[in-house]
Amino acid sequence: MYAHSENVRGEKHPLTEHLKETARLAEQFALAFGAGPWAVIAALLHDAGKADPDFQDYLAGRTSRGPEHSIIGAALALSRGDWDGVAMVVAGHHGGLPAPESLKERLHHFRCDPRVGEAATRLQGLVALPSPAPPPKGLSSPLELELFLRFLFSALVDADFLDTERHFAPEKTELRGRPVDFSALASRLEEDQERRFGKCEPTPVNRVRREIYQACLRAGEGPPGFYRLTVPTGGGKTRAALAFALRHAAMRGKSRIIVALPYTSIIDQTVQVYREILGEEVVLEHHSAMTEREDDQWARLAAENWDAPLIVTTTVQLFESLLGHRPGICRKLHNLAQSVIILDEVQTLPPPLLAPILNVLQQLVDRYGVTLVLSTATQPALSGAYSPYLQGLRGEIREIVPDPKAYFTALKRVTYIQPPEPWPWERVAAEMRRAHQCLAMVNTKADALALLAALSDPEALHLSTRLCAAHRRKVLQDIQARLAAGQACRVVATQVVEAGVDLDFPMVLRALGPLDRIVQAAGRCNREGRLRPEDARVVIFRPATGNSPPGAYRSGTDLAALLLSREGVDLHHPDLFEHYFRELYLAVDTDSKKINELRQRLQFPEVAARFRLIEDDTVPLVVEWPPGIRRWRN
Repeated sequence: MYAHSENVRGEKHPLTEHLKETARLAEQFALAFGAGPWAVIAALLHDAGKADPDFQDYLAGRTSRGPEHSIIGAALALSRGDWDGVAMVVAGHHGGLPAPESLKERLHHFRCDPRVGEAATRLQGLVALPSPAPPPKGLSSPLELELFLRFLFSALVDADFLDTERHFAPEKTELRGRPVDFSALASRLEEDQERRFGKCEPTPVNRVRREIYQACLRAGEGPPGFYRLTVPTGGGKTRAALAFALRHAAMRGKSRIIVALPYTSIIDQTVQVYREILGEEVVLEHHSAMTEREDDQWARLAAENWDAPLIVTTTVQLFESLLGHRPGICRKLHNLAQSVIILDEVQTLPPPLLAPILNVLQQLVDRYGVTLVLSTATQPALSGAYSPYLQGLRGEIREIVPDPKAYFTALKRVTYIQPPEPWPWERVAAEMRRAHQCLAMVNTKADALALLAALSDPEALHLSTRLCAAHRRKVLQDIQARLAAGQACRVVATQVVEAGVDLDFPMVLRALGPLDRIVQAAGRCNREGRLRPEDARVVIFRPATGNSPPGAYRSGTDLAALLLSREGVDLHHPDLFEHYFRELYLAVDTDSKKINELRQRLQFPEVAARFRLIEDDTVPLVVEWPPGIRRWRN
């Protein structure tokens, strides 16, 4: 009996071999989160339906269609008395994790089907089936059961994919599973740090960056769990976070490091920094806007299941994988177990989805061996101690940098100005024209176009998601070149560059928006501390016309307006943001899509449909870039 048809060498894939190897791999993956026995049973049963003579006729080309083999394996699991969860992951290993009622309906037709008993008989002649496994212990809530099923599903589908690949494309198998030595990688970073910054001018900014970096190295020796990296903008957070992760992974036996960022514009520069330090063969970049490199087959393969030492991705990719239901997107989940995850710019997590996100993060730390770093200059109030109404994160959250408030004072580089009257776009444009170099950040793409029209400057630059990713990268390069050369540089942008992007303007104009967005925008002003704080201006203006995105963004804008109206408010003090976020989470529904309610009922397809960090109201476009270049590939 065979599992798959002939490969290029004319060899068929024996069913016995496929079941045993899939079981071996699935068990190996599932041991990282204590699910080995269930992974073995699921793997041995997942292709039980292929033992059906009708399916063998289909593989031999004697019929045009074979029976639905996955549902036979699921029915066999139930008839044996295995845990119901095994049946669920087996039934979904091709089409996706099903909802219980959908699975029940599919199984109804097989309740008395003789093919189930016949499959059991044939399977006993192929492999040794273990005794039925009872439900796992320690899953104290429906939400814990739901995430456990996702990880078990991931272990099964990745093992199935990999063994099938070994049959059809063994040359790909040889490229996978590169060994990783985090101690050696940590040494590379130390050498690079000393080479670049060992003899730097001892400016206040460089001193702070060096102290933050050393604090991250010390904290990396701590136990697994939750950590906060609270660093002011320009404090060297990108390198410092990597130092923590490498030291922690080396000392605590972690399997990989995952860095999740909110914007692809940040990913570009982060990946570049990490690859310069650690090498191309270590860093995997994975997100929707990534340009595939034809010559890097390892990267394409590693992106399928995140089998790489260091993955740089988007928060969208991370969380929509954690709450997806299709095999392709869930395949990587088991590789999150026993990892270090850095959530950079964590304040950008959308409040309407915060409740399910925090529940998943809590479980990753509690049950799946993850060390989680919450990294930002504007820390949100995610701890249950701060936000009991949010059901926030439980347990200790360790501060990586002792007394972060002192560094905010030391890196005070700008002066905030709030004009009392609303500004029309013509006034904003007039302020920009008076400045040799200036960045204006507004709330919507329509507002950006209105300001550009008022500015009427053919040399001005524009950054928003109206530009494709490659175009945005080119504009960012032009901006950085102009700034470095001291040339005139006036930029109108939306939020795509407000967090993490390495730009340094002497003046920033920011339309009134959520408080954290305002402070992140200020991080693009006097970033390197070359100016006196009183000479580096961040102007927070209220547009006389224009729009604000609805929902939590508008709630945050209204709350920011209220706080900024109070006498003595200090935008340089990190405690302000905990207060701001506490108030914000009271004002919005942190589970507006009822995701956790659906998760408790194991409604996997509906959860995947509703959980969207970015609302999918767009259509796909093919953009010709650079203009005039057409490049087609079969």
